[in-house]
Amino acid sequence: MPLSKKLIELVEVMSGAGLAIVESTRCSTAGSEAVELVRAPRGGACPLSKKEKIMNLEKIQKKLAEYKYDGWLFYDFQNRDHLGGRILGLDYSKPTTRRWYYYIPVAGVPTRLLSVVERTRLDSLPGEKIMYLSWQERNEALKKILGTPGKVAMQYSPMNEIPYISTADAGTVELIRSFGHEVVSAADLVQEFESLIDENGYQSHVTTGKIVDRIRADAFQLIESHIAEGKKITEIQVANFILESFKENSFATKGVPIVGVNDHPADPHFEPTEANSREIKKGDMILIDLWAKKAVPDGIFYDITWCGYAGKNPPADYVKIFNIVRDSRDAAVELVCSRLSRKEAVYGWEVDNAARNVIDKAGYKNNFIHRTGHSIGRECHGNGVNIDNLETRDSRRLVPGICFSVEPGIYIEGKMGVRSELNVFIKSETEAVITGETQKELVLMNV
Repeated sequence: MPLSKKLIELVEVMSGAGLAIVESTRCSTAGSEAVELVRAPRGGACPLSKKEKIMNLEKIQKKLAEYKYDGWLFYDFQNRDHLGGRILGLDYSKPTTRRWYYYIPVAGVPTRLLSVVERTRLDSLPGEKIMYLSWQERNEALKKILGTPGKVAMQYSPMNEIPYISTADAGTVELIRSFGHEVVSAADLVQEFESLIDENGYQSHVTTGKIVDRIRADAFQLIESHIAEGKKITEIQVANFILESFKENSFATKGVPIVGVNDHPADPHFEPTEANSREIKKGDMILIDLWAKKAVPDGIFYDITWCGYAGKNPPADYVKIFNIVRDSRDAAVELVCSRLSRKEAVYGWEVDNAARNVIDKAGYKNNFIHRTGHSIGRECHGNGVNIDNLETRDSRRLVPGICFSVEPGIYIEGKMGVRSELNVFIKSETEAVITGETQKELVLMNV
């Protein structure tokens, strides 16, 4: 069936300033389906209702113009693209058993392409609605929607460099390319519209951080008091103490805090359990890694790691390793701050290099076995730029509104694991801040 005979619906387009419905016209013709038209405001971009606080069509189209992209194609099947869903403000509690597409052109009105089986799935979004029945009709419609071959952004990462972004499957990318388009990565767009933290989010992060820092100090104090009093205390007991403290403060977290002694944290993601938990004794090297956020929809995680020693005189090699890790952490933060102060761009992979170089020069290159840091947001491992040039080469820029961890580590199997983690927030084009307390020396205990 030709596209002209398919149902096309232009939904209400709301004025970003006053939520006024723009002029609409309704018509019908014999032998064809009804067509409803809503005229977009003159000048291009079609603003979105304030009822959707995430989706901002006008800003998206402005960014597309800055990047010189012809449009941004969102695509989903079985709710796989949670990034796109959050950007568009979709309800992902609803099932998606048929493929849908949402195309935002650099100027003008977006288009929704849906199966007739799930025709209302994108009704919350502005734009034309086109429905398909067969796969042939779907492909024909998609080709027409995308128009003249150009640059189309998708949730795709060349060579899968940034796996967080790669939700568009290879077959769909091949399909778009078959229409003559160049598929470009939407990584920077996703960061802009899904990962940036506003002032309320920042304050949530900072407020959470103050309490988490206190809980971390209390955890070390719990260990100290038990050992000093001759009472048994284990890794899992400390982890459970932290979890209970989170509960008392109405915090949300995922997983179990890392509490490990001696060689246990040589596994960076060691998880204490009742079965593997050790008693913490005088003379033990201790690592505690904890993360939490306020249990509210827009709560922002705070994620830190500190190291300590159950005694007053830690082994010289432990102190040496800690100092190298601390200096590595500080070198990464210094690069960010110095670049921004000079109004120069700084990228995730460069910050990773700054930290890694310190550890490499100290002779522990092969003992630093993970990236330097990760994006932080509503998820502990967020979808913005990571501090990484090891596991991936993250070429995204650190921009205002981005929060991330800096957590270099040295791991010596069978002996020790040392990591020092803090969080950094980019407040403006010229300023980055550490959002909580900074560990400068090992936590020592009077036992």
